[in-house]
Amino acid sequence: MKEIIELLEQNAKLSAEDIAKILKRDVKSVKSAIGKLEQKKVILGYKAIINEDRVEGFKPVRAIVEVQVAPKRNLGFDYIAERIYKFPEVKTCYLVSGTYELLLILEGENIHEVSQFVAEKLAPLEGVRGTVTHFYLKKYKEDGVVFAAQSANSRNNITL
Repeated sequence: MKEIIELLEQNAKLSAEDIAKILKRDVKSVKSAIGKLEQKKVILGYKAIINEDRVEGFKPVRAIVEVQVAPKRNLGFDYIAERIYKFPEVKTCYLVSGTYELLLILEGENIHEVSQFVAEKLAPLEGVRGTVTHFYLKKYKEDGVVFAAQSANSRNNITL
């Protein structure tokens, strides 16, 4: 099962037939294993990594938001996290260690929309003690995929 998961993480387009060839297993057992992984909610979905700089039209604005929260008595961090991740603007929500408790990735049509969400919906929530917002400027790598090959330094050397 671990090998199947690793292969699908690297390339979600692999078919059961492709995986069977790579692992030297029969297709029926690979299909069965994938079905069980999906049924047990180990595999929750399949995703394409998109280079939005090359897509014409809509390019969403994304932000990373650090959120300091006070856990709800007898419910812990799960209660406030669930209230937050249910908002459609919240694409990712992690409980983390460090100076803040939740790390969010937000998405909107423009900077104003994302800022407005933080100011009017997220920050006023009961249990939220503070937020710090960082807007994405450029994406270099996502999920192990490099977006642009590093170009050679084209700057001229200055000599005196």
